[in-house]
Amino acid sequence: MVEAVSSDRLGGRVRELRRGRGLTLEELAGRSGVSRAMISKLERGEKNPTLVVAARLAEGLGVTLSRLAGTEEKREVVVVRKENRLVMRDPETGFERQLLSPTFAGRGVEFVRNVIPTGGTSGEFPPHSRGVREHIVVEKGELSATLGGEEHRLRQGDALYFEADVPHRFDNTGPGECSYYLVIDYSGAP
Repeated sequence: MVEAVSSDRLGGRVRELRRGRGLTLEELAGRSGVSRAMISKLERGEKNPTLVVAARLAEGLGVTLSRLAGTEEKREVVVVRKENRLVMRDPETGFERQLLSPTFAGRGVEFVRNVIPTGGTSGEFPPHSRGVREHIVVEKGELSATLGGEEHRLRQGDALYFEADVPHRFDNTGPGECSYYLVIDYSGAP
């Protein structure tokens, strides 16, 4: 479908976005490479820009061309059904890792639910690359997190953050099963 964008509508969007960012006409001209006079005419609905001018204005405003034109971009939504989760279970220890996030190559975050049976352990994980961070919140039970040789005891509802470039292991130290949520953030890694 091809949609023509009226000069009134586009000019109004440029003015709305420019003012919302606290920019003067001169500042937007400097950021976009579009003259102050052209921007002013656009905002008053006197001119309709070429696609290149619109793209420059979008860049100067820090938005996509679609957003500048006032059309909403379709956001990505991925549902990971419980029965379709990637689940790994260690046959010796019973430690279970359930991947809750979609498996995207090159994306910087994994969201995981781990379950450790009574008296069980994750085993020792090797250090991640420098810049990888982990966030944990205990859903149920008691957890001992050993990070680079230092032990931290957590109970239900407790949270922990650490830079994961050290060896780390997790042990169930309470009665009954222990489960915890883990976010591994790779975005800071080289």
